[in-house]
Amino acid sequence: MTDDPTRGERLQIMLTPEELEALDTWRFQRRMPSRAAAVRELLKRGLAAEGFELADGRSKSRDFGVTGASSSSPARGQHETDGE
Repeated sequence: MTDDPTRGERLQIMLTPEELEALDTWRFQRRMPSRAAAVRELLKRGLAAEGFELADGRSKSRDFGVTGASSSSPARGQHETDGE
């Protein structure tokens, strides 16, 4: 993370030409100011569709089942995947 608290962590991804075209089309149709803003919005929507909310920053990785056996998460919605 940067020293500036208003800036987030940099994340680099590679997109196929088709994925980039879809992103730009979606972005321009919604008059998004940048590709980064469009990616953040799509990520937020995708996580919400899967039942995740934004983390509050106080949660530990074990709260999300990454390193621990906890089955509930403070930042996770009521929608659990089948089989969990």
